Amino acid sequence: MWISIKKLYYLQYGHFSFRINHNPMPLLNRRGFLSFSTIAAGSGVFAGLNGCKAGIDKEGPDVTLDSLAPLTGNVIPIGIQEKLERINKAQRLMIEQKIAALVLDCGTSLEYFTGVRWWPSERPMVVIIPFQGGPIYICPAFEEDRLRQLVKIGNEFHVWQEDENPYSKIAVVLARLDTRRWNVGVEERVRFFIFDGIRKELPHLEYVSGDPISVSCRLIKSKSEIALMKKANEITVAAIKSGIKFLQEGVSPAEFSAFVANAHQKFGAEHDFAMANFGEASAFPHGSIKPQKLKKGDVVLMDCGCRVEGYCADISRTIVFGASPTKRQLDVWNLEKRAQAAGFEAAKIGSACEEVDKAARDVLIVGGFGPGYKVPGLPHRTGHGIGLDGHEWGNMVKGNKLLLDVGMCFSIEPTIAIPGEFGVRLEDCAFIGENGCEWF
Repeated sequence: MWISIKKLYYLQYGHFSFRINHNPMPLLNRRGFLSFSTIAAGSGVFAGLNGCKAGIDKEGPDVTLDSLAPLTGNVIPIGIQEKLERINKAQRLMIEQKIAALVLDCGTSLEYFTGVRWWPSERPMVVIIPFQGGPIYICPAFEEDRLRQLVKIGNEFHVWQEDENPYSKIAVVLARLDTRRWNVGVEERVRFFIFDGIRKELPHLEYVSGDPISVSCRLIKSKSEIALMKKANEITVAAIKSGIKFLQEGVSPAEFSAFVANAHQKFGAEHDFAMANFGEASAFPHGSIKPQKLKKGDVVLMDCGCRVEGYCADISRTIVFGASPTKRQLDVWNLEKRAQAAGFEAAKIGSACEEVDKAARDVLIVGGFGPGYKVPGLPHRTGHGIGLDGHEWGNMVKGNKLLLDVGMCFSIEPTIAIPGEFGVRLEDCAFIGENGCEWF
């Protein structure tokens, strides 16, 4: 099937630039594209897209999912020594704050400190980091062997059978860790039923938020963490470029999402998310449930991300499909670009996070949008922290006085949402390096 796209404009975005070309784009080859009568967002559609062709015919090589090769050959995972250093830092903070033990449930903090990924079932698998010594694991007895295969740090395990109370096992461990004198820290991802079970066993103890420990450790990224996030960003950009070539009239957001998901995997990453919205739906920052089919002249807003060794990327791009952008579309796009650049310039070592939001938002207000969170305009914060979670601490938002420091990572994404027309978002993640702010 031959599709002629007369003018697909790759507008300059982020720190990557695409030349605005007033010549027609070459014909795109879609002979391998599968025609979907119905499609559902999710992994069920991925297998059917393996043979899709989405590239330039005659003037350039076809680009197929099968032709995409891994980009992760030089990836270096976080080593055991760095995880031990994280635990040591946590324990120093615990001693300073008189926290005898930090309780971890399934989630990214568990992965951060121990390297263990565990599915959050109804059966508690809890890890306790004491103020001295190695991590202590409490798990269902039938899961012990599997857990031992995953554990690289610590060698103390306590198991509970299906007819036993898991919280009594946890209580035995906590009771010996000087918790009568110091507090028990509960990491923020610990589910309430687990915390409640522990508290009922040991009601006399003092329980406090574990955030001063886990957040203080995770907020500042190491060079090895930043290297993994750079790779995740590189792969996400490559997947978006492939996704743009995949676009044709009649494509749905779910089809685009499935293609990019498969591209992430072909490039060697773990797929996280891929979203696209067309035309008026692009004014919804997180999408619309209304059915959409792509047509010429539509603004296409894409928001995609993958993970490399658990570390995230989060990138948004906006293009006009199949036609010259209108003056309105181009003016709004250029204003968005200036707002993002202003946010980047405001991200300096020692500046408050809120200053990034103010700098970007001020540009939009001068351009006639807002003020504040009013639409047409920017209805959300300008950015969020990022790391093992797509959204972490260190939001670029009014009122956040946290000072930017070396190793902090965050997005800069001052969306312009115009209900009833379209939306434009340019989202890139940045980090604070030794010499200031840098794009991933």
